Amino acid sequence: MALEGSLRDFGLADILQLIYFQKKTGVLTLYGKDKVRLMFSDGNIVAAESGRRIEENRVGKILLKKGIVSEEDLRSSLEEQRTSGGRIGDILLRRGLVEKSAIEETLLSQMTDTVVQLFSWKEGTYEFQSGPVAQGRDKMTPLDTEHILMDGLRKIDEWSLVEGRVTLDSVFRRTDKTVPDLTDKEEDILRFVDGESDVGVIIDLSGSEDFEASKTLASLMERGLIEPAEVRPVISEEGEEARVKPERPAAGLLTAIIFAAALVVSLFVATFQGAGPQGGFSVFWSGDPPKMTRAVRDLQELRFKAEVYKYKNGSYPANIDQLSGRKDPWGRPYVYYLSDGVPFISCAGPDGKTGTTDDIY
Repeated sequence: MALEGSLRDFGLADILQLIYFQKKTGVLTLYGKDKVRLMFSDGNIVAAESGRRIEENRVGKILLKKGIVSEEDLRSSLEEQRTSGGRIGDILLRRGLVEKSAIEETLLSQMTDTVVQLFSWKEGTYEFQSGPVAQGRDKMTPLDTEHILMDGLRKIDEWSLVEGRVTLDSVFRRTDKTVPDLTDKEEDILRFVDGESDVGVIIDLSGSEDFEASKTLASLMERGLIEPAEVRPVISEEGEEARVKPERPAAGLLTAIIFAAALVVSLFVATFQGAGPQGGFSVFWSGDPPKMTRAVRDLQELRFKAEVYKYKNGSYPANIDQLSGRKDPWGRPYVYYLSDGVPFISCAGPDGKTGTTDDIY
């Protein structure tokens, strides 16, 4: 059975963590500003598809604007693609027009952009279906999900400075206005604005950092040199515009960010023994970091299973045995109880006593 729900109830960061930790293989489909499908193999991302950001269109456009292929070679390759149905990258490789490294670099960059832009979604629905995924004839280097998670959370904080004006899938066109005092950065970014390339493509072509390019585009828009271009609505397989399923009010993206940040902090503590002040995990400064890491991951999985249980049954389980019989790294049950209908899950740590400084949450 597929796992599905609302991004308000269970954020993207939480979903990616659990897919990564459980080494899942399958397809995660998200509906919101776009329809996006992420393919996973053993917990890592091997492909990404977007209704707005068609991979085949962007590969050719980027290679052309980078001067890697000529317009004539690209046009003839696209004609072959229309008759053969193959991938444009495979056709260019077979014809000896590009190096494999250039195709892979472009596709990996696109995959990263597609995933990172999802972190800006404040509304949407998701569905994860386990099962084998097709990776194409030439397997791509997988994207490390944990790295993408941390990168996405960092970038969403930066992107809040231009929120509502520029996103990775924004498309701009030039206006008739001109100004004499453009900076070198503004001139460099402006030359890639063509009414078709989205911000992700502009970043690829310019070689700029995501936030710097977006901030520059926001400046160009404020000065009246560019304006948003109309984007075609995303059409689903059923012929309807991409939909957002009914959602229940809940914690939202901030909860997911805090949740992920707590994981990073706890793993950091587990890694660097004897390197800081005493705190909530004080015993681990001279303890067993691998056991702490395992406990943290177990807690993440238990919280995820609790959400799955609620989706299926309408309420959280009354006791932890309905989720798992797994013991903590010290051979004791994990702490579980409901407070106002919401589950509290933790680990008592090495001393087996709750409320002490070695507790893990």
